[in-house]
Amino acid sequence: MKKTTRNTKKLTLVEAQKIVHTWGSNPKFKVGYFPPFQMLAQLMEEAGEVSREVAHLHGFKKKKKGEITDGLEIELGDVLFAVICLANYHELNLAEIFQKSMDKRNNRDNSRFEKKPRN
Repeated sequence: MKKTTRNTKKLTLVEAQKIVHTWGSNPKFKVGYFPPFQMLAQLMEEAGEVSREVAHLHGFKKKKKGEITDGLEIELGDVLFAVICLANYHELNLAEIFQKSMDKRNNRDNSRFEKKPRN
């Protein structure tokens, strides 16, 4: 995994959710969280931007001459922000959700994929 360029403390999902909630609850903003379908649209838009970055990095579609994009790291951060907003709106704990997802994968996929040969 690539190291980040900034010296930042590693956050838990719970801490990230609190940070986003504090940001979204700022009294200077008229709107807190957007309605769920708007958040979903934002998530899909950000996922599309991740797709574009991956296509630039690994696919057939290279950047146009002079084209400037935010890069994969920023776009993944935007997806994460959108997911956190949606989870916070529904008062869901992403740490618990992630653990359930990994449990499902570890149990369901344990015999699903071909194993590497042991040396």
